[in-house]
Amino acid sequence: MFDALNITSTALSAESLRLDLVANNLANATTTKTVTGFPYQSESAILSAVPAPRRGAYEGVGQGVMVRAIVSSPAPFPKVYDPTSPLANHQGYILQSNVNLSTQMVDMAEASQAYQANANAFSADKNMILKALTLGA
Repeated sequence: MFDALNITSTALSAESLRLDLVANNLANATTTKTVTGFPYQSESAILSAVPAPRRGAYEGVGQGVMVRAIVSSPAPFPKVYDPTSPLANHQGYILQSNVNLSTQMVDMAEASQAYQANANAFSADKNMILKALTLGA
């Protein structure tokens, strides 16, 4: 009975993490040097289905969503000419973060809408369980 609540709660957690990553990426979009000595690298989450347990579960029915990994973007760091910067190389260029603001805004909208859809599903699941409990009383 509570499987639906568990499944939607895993999706809520995953989408919340995606929103946190977008917020972190946007906050660090202008970070030109991190502790590694390089500009900030955009991060994203790889999500996957939680497989059903082998014992008695329906074939092909998943148990929710999990974060498989958090990966850094392989996009190159853009070069910007700024000879006055203390981080500039001998040619006057600095490397900037590879955060793409347009991509981050789309990711934020997508994760936000997915979060809202799962919140609505969670609420509907909860209401159905409460209705079932009142029918049994």
